[in-house]
This record gives sequence, structure tokens and C-alpha cells, in this order.
Amino acid sequence: MPARLEIDLDRLRANLATVRRTVAPADTLFVVKNNAYGHGLEVVAETAAAAGLTWFGSFDIDSGIRVRRAVGPQGRVFAWTTALDDESVVRAADADLDLGVGDRQYLERVIGVDRALRVHLKVDTGLRRNGVRPEHWRAFVERAAQAEASGHIRVVGLWTHIAETSDADDDDARALFVAAVETARAAGLAPRVRHLAASAAAFARPEFRDDLVRVGAFAYGIRSTGGPDLPGIGPVATLTAQVVDVTGGRATVDVGSLDGLPSALGGRVVVGTDAGPRKLVSVGVATSLIATYPDARVGDRVRVFGPGTHGEHSATTLAETIDTVGEELLVRLRPGLPRIYRGPVTPR
Repeated sequence: MPARLEIDLDRLRANLATVRRTVAPADTLFVVKNNAYGHGLEVVAETAAAAGLTWFGSFDIDSGIRVRRAVGPQGRVFAWTTALDDESVVRAADADLDLGVGDRQYLERVIGVDRALRVHLKVDTGLRRNGVRPEHWRAFVERAAQAEASGHIRVVGLWTHIAETSDADDDDARALFVAAVETARAAGLAPRVRHLAASAAAFARPEFRDDLVRVGAFAYGIRSTGGPDLPGIGPVATLTAQVVDVTGGRATVDVGSLDGLPSALGGRVVVGTDAGPRKLVSVGVATSLIATYPDARVGDRVRVFGPGTHGEHSATTLAETIDTVGEELLVRLRPGLPRIYRGPVTPR
């Protein structure tokens, strides 16, 4: 079989169990954006729902609708990118999505469709990734409270993004968030969930967990760049390629830049083989060259990244060598690359 992404669903279930134990009593919002970080949205969402997760983060409305179809009517699906038209908001209402709302214009659009959508209001605490500026927050939540009182929306959450670059910056962001929550309550809102922490802060800073934590990369076994491996968390995906030629003690495998493998990795990393780690000499358009592999045979498998069982690095370690992040390697893989699922695919 040619190059493929092998996805260990048992490892995914184990990771999710570790995440949930770690952040409890806060609920876990499992992020499945970017086609579940390249792992395949439907199978991943179904597996997580069968494992007991009830909150999902989809990023946009279109993928949120896909999540809703995968997990059924019981799950909560949070879509936080701003919809650009009323039709999208109506589709979100039809799919029973929760919407993240981080600017006044979008709030008015959601109010205008008059479908009593569930909304999570977002304050900007310094990251500048959408969100209402603190100086405009009071007027924003007062308008939301007015719309809720008239039955046009239901404000169920307050949230923000934090940078997770330093404890000091994150502490400042959290202080702004706490103040924003108090302002919203003073305006008459009583949201059930507050959420500001993503994967790294959720694990490292218990005081940041509040009612709900958004966990994406960690659940797939993608650690933070420069951060330690986490007990109970391991890579879910292994990118494997097939040896198609052996010449001069070197093996050629059938994966290259057209498949999404960065050419900059050539000469910088090792891959895993049945004989142990071997240097990745170069990444071409459709094939790559592996060094010092004289015992290779056509048809053998090479692990480009994965859990390390054959000497390969994780996706994060590969990414660090070219100054990017682990999820970048996964989400850039071409959509048509076969995804092979290991372990039972449990229907909801």
C-alpha cells in the first residue's frame, strides 16, 4: 500500500481519557478543527462521542455541521469563527450549534436572525485574535443582555484566547477575563460556562480551567513546541511511506512535497525503519530519499513521524527542526492521502 496516515483510535481514546482526568472537574471541549488536525473529522468525532465527550470545537460553521452529523443530537458543538452572512447563521441554528461571538456587528447579525441561538461572548484579553476590546465590553454585554431578555439569543458562555507564551502575560490576560465576567454578570447575564484555557494552559495552570477547557493538539498527542512529553499522552498518527526503490544502499519512498511533507526536512531529521532510525536525506516532489538502508526491500514501510516505535521522531520534533509546530505537519498533508484507522471505530 502506498504512503498513508495511520491513525490509532485506541491511542486517541487513551489520550482523551488522560485529558479528562487532568482537567476535571472542568469539562473538556475537544477541538476537531482543520479536519480533526488532519486525522479525519467524522471518524475522530464519532470515536470521541462514543468515549463520552459531549463538547466539540469545530472553528467554522461548515465543519460544525459535519460534527453535528457525526456526533448526533446530544453533543454541544462550538463554532467560533465569524459567519459573514445571515444564511450561515440560520444554518448554524438549524444544526443546533453554539456560536462564538466576538464583535458587535456579528452580535447584531445573530440577534437579527431571531432564532434564539446559544452564544459565547468573547472578550479580547490581549492576543488580538478577535474578541471585543475591554473598553467596549460593557456596552457589548449590555446589548447582549437586552437581546437575551427579549428572547433573541441565549448567552451560555464567556470566553477568550490567551497567548500561552509566558506566565506573566497569561496572568494579565486572566485578570482581564475575570473582570469581564464580573462586568457581564453586572449587566444581567448568567452564562453557564467560562473558558479561556487551551491545551498547554489547561495542563499547566489549574486555576485557568474554569468550567470548560478547549483541548486540541494534546488530545492528538501533539505536544507543545519545546515542551516535555506528557504522561498518558502519545501521538495518534503515524505517517508511513513505502519503499519503491533501493539503489546504492539508499532507499526511495513514495512520499514527497506534493503530499505535504516539507522539503526543508531533508538532511535534518531521521525516520523510522525496520532497521532503526535512518537519515532523511532529501524530500522531493513525489518521493524522498533515505540514507544508509542497504537491507531495505521494495514494499518495506518507513515511518516518517509517529510514536517512535521504529526510531522515528514525533511530528512535533520534526516541526521544531524547521521552526514550526507539530500540528502544521499534520494539517498540511494532502486531503487525498489515505487515512487508515487502527482499533475499533465505535459507532455512537
